[in-house]
Amino acid sequence: MPSIPYDLAAFLVEAKRRTYAGLDDDATVATPLLAGSRQLEHRAAPYAYRDIYFGMGFFVGQETVSRDERVIWSMSYSGGVRAEITDRETFLAIYQFLRQALLAVSVAEPYRGPRRFEQADMVYRNEVEGALDRFHGVETIARRDGTTLYELRYGGGLLR
Repeated sequence: MPSIPYDLAAFLVEAKRRTYAGLDDDATVATPLLAGSRQLEHRAAPYAYRDIYFGMGFFVGQETVSRDERVIWSMSYSGGVRAEITDRETFLAIYQFLRQALLAVSVAEPYRGPRRFEQADMVYRNEVEGALDRFHGVETIARRDGTTLYELRYGGGLLR
């Protein structure tokens, strides 16, 4: 397994907190590279983070980290709220809760949120396997009664 610098994991946590998790779409770049996408960015030399995604109810995206202008790490993801959830208030509440969970991302597992996060009547779970160099996982949000509201699958690692 390649040596993974602690500063890459710490940078990922900072970047995630300063983009979608912390600012929602207010962190969106005005002119994204891909038409119709949302693009979020954060820089702290020598690293640069970019998250590009399409969609909202169901979405797909990719995060990349560059070091000195060369992409060294990436994660792709897809998921969203269940198709039968059409109530705007419920929809917005799920994503607000998701952002709260994502703010609790840790340097030990800097992919999405923590293994478990609870608030009000919702429970976030993140099941991940692997390490920063190669990983995959599934995150879900459910009501306390077990009703699934949201699911996302993700995977990625260091590029070589």
